This record gives sequence, structure tokens and C-alpha cells, in this order.
Amino acid sequence: MSLAEDFTLSDEIDPIDIVETLAEYHDWEFDRVADDQIAMAVEGQWRTYSLTLAWSARDETLRLICTFEMEPPEHRMPELMEVLNRINDQVWCGAFTYWAEQRLMVWRYGLLLSGSQSAGPEQIDRMIGSAVMAAERFYPAFQLVAWGDKDPEAAMQVAIAEAYGRA
Repeated sequence: MSLAEDFTLSDEIDPIDIVETLAEYHDWEFDRVADDQIAMAVEGQWRTYSLTLAWSARDETLRLICTFEMEPPEHRMPELMEVLNRINDQVWCGAFTYWAEQRLMVWRYGLLLSGSQSAGPEQIDRMIGSAVMAAERFYPAFQLVAWGDKDPEAAMQVAIAEAYGRA
């Protein structure tokens, strides 16, 4: 059964209701913060990622942020910013930014649903999966630059060489 079959057809399906159903389906820990916002924890290979999705009816956008703590030494910040820019050149759906005050690496993505469009469960599931996949793929590069004293170019080689299968 597809994820879409869990929803009955209606004129208006709240995207945050869909996210809540997906969180239950995947057995992710979540908290419905408000009618238009949900926060959840998704376990990855490298760490647990905090995801927040918020629906803005005003501008018809489903916003996603995926965060993980990152406390690089101050002297490594220029290299971290360089690898962050290199990483953003490799991705098309979303982007990383570093929130220095909160000490968080953040993946941001906004799904525009203008004209009263609606997102289906498969689309939202893919959106969440892509955020976690990006965080998983580039986490080692961030760590190598921040703590391994690697230069951004060397750290990017790890991220570019996507592994297939497991040893």
C-alpha cells in the first residue's frame, strides 16, 4: 500500500497532518508544536537529526529545517564556511547554513505550494528523506574540516565519494 492510500481524498489536506502520519508510520519521535508546526527526531547513521516542518498558509510554503549540533573551534570557522559553500554547490534541493549563535548546522528547504496546490505523502516523505540524506552525506566533511584539520577540498572528497552498500 502506498503512503497516499492512507489519506482519503479531500479538497484540503493539511501538510502537517501528513507529516504527523509519516512520523507515526516511521516510528519517529515527534511533537506537534502547533496546528501548523511539527518537530521530530530522526535517527541517522552519524547522529539523531532534529527536523521541524512548518506550514505557512500566508505564502503557501511548507518549510523544513533539519539541524544538528556543530561546535567547531573558532579558528576553523573560515574553513567550515568554505566547505559549506562547496557543499551547497553540490546540492539543488535545499541548502546548508550555519547558525553560529545556536551552534547548529542547518539544512533548509521550502516547498512552494502556490495556487492552493497540495503536497502528497510521498512528496513530503521524500522531502524529509532528502534532508536526512544530505545531512548524512555531508556530516563527515563538516567534521573533517572542524575537528580533523582537513582542508575543505580533502573533506569534499569524502562527501563526493558516496558509498554503495555496506562493508
